[in-house]
Amino acid sequence: MTQESNGQAAFETLAGEPETPVEARNGIRHMASLTMTKLADGLINPKLVLSYLLNILGAPAVLVSALVPIREAGALLPQVLLAARLERMDARRFMWVAGSVGQGIAAALIALAALTLEGAAAGWAFVGAITLLALSRAAASVSYKDVLGKTVGKSRRGAVTGFAGSASAALVFVFALLLVSGWIEGVGALAAAIALAAMLWGVAALTFSTLEEPASEPGEGGALDILGLLRGDATFARFVAARGFLTATALAPPYFVLLAGNGEGQLGQLGALVIASSAASFLSSYAWGRFADRSSRLVLVAAGLIGALAMGAAIALSLMGLAEAIWAMPAALFVLMIAHHGVRQGRSTYLVDIAPEDKRASYAATANTLIGGLLLVTGLFGGALSFIGPMAALIGFAVLAALGSFVAFGLEEAERD
Repeated sequence: MTQESNGQAAFETLAGEPETPVEARNGIRHMASLTMTKLADGLINPKLVLSYLLNILGAPAVLVSALVPIREAGALLPQVLLAARLERMDARRFMWVAGSVGQGIAAALIALAALTLEGAAAGWAFVGAITLLALSRAAASVSYKDVLGKTVGKSRRGAVTGFAGSASAALVFVFALLLVSGWIEGVGALAAAIALAAMLWGVAALTFSTLEEPASEPGEGGALDILGLLRGDATFARFVAARGFLTATALAPPYFVLLAGNGEGQLGQLGALVIASSAASFLSSYAWGRFADRSSRLVLVAAGLIGALAMGAAIALSLMGLAEAIWAMPAALFVLMIAHHGVRQGRSTYLVDIAPEDKRASYAATANTLIGGLLLVTGLFGGALSFIGPMAALIGFAVLAALGSFVAFGLEEAERD
């Protein structure tokens, strides 16, 4: 059996029968590229690795706390501008390639700063590099859905991205175990892990550049009419609203850690979060992907409800005095992260499937830009409630997740032929 036929057989096993051999080759390249970039994301995790590194290096707390908001919102807000440039390109995979290279450069700069700087200088270097990483991530995100839609069939896209999520999560899980067990500790070892992430982004860019992408018809690339898109497509507007409410699943995890207390130290708490997240992703991403190929609408509905229930369980455990038990918050976090990965899989598949072929980049950029703003608003909402206490914030996020599930239930089916 030839290498090509082996690849086609592997794709058929993992995602379903391809329409052409080209789709099978492209699907395998998608899986390989995404697995590498998702593993790199886990190695450079700002919530754990970068925050811990800056604490070791003595950076001011204000710079440590700025990393996650810059990374999350910075990866979304610029997309409305990048989409205009993307629509002028006929080979759109190269924007993703550029984004992956940029993230690799940012990771390399962070590793270098960790080895050579301390205090505020290290903090500012990290902030500058994470800004570059976020902007590069925006370029990769705004282009990916468009390229995926052109190179992989509708009923197989969720399986492709879901496989990458599960495969990378298994590797991140191993890294998290090494981290919390003490096998990986100190600046040098963590800098080496970040340097590995830089290499993974580079190899992923090289792999993705070999996709056999049909040429796109370059558009004018003018400014996006965000309000026009929302007014002209009621389904898309409702999807954005549902996705906005469901951002609660992304913002809730730190409050689980707060409920767990400080008994095992900051690194142990955040290490448990990474383990819960990677285990949940490994066990659920592929299943969510296959489910999304049947009905991404129902994936969003189910994920929102599961997320709300997980937050309710964390609150109940705290009220019963069990929050600091060694099993309690990790178990609740595990369920929450299953829901979060469902939201991620469902929203990605739904958007690709409802967007007109010539407008995928515009739809993705509009949705992501709006969600970037909503993330800031929702984060402020949770921050305000946190002055009352972590439970108050989780109650608010649980309500938002339930509302997101309700709004998603009213969406049209995207996978209907």
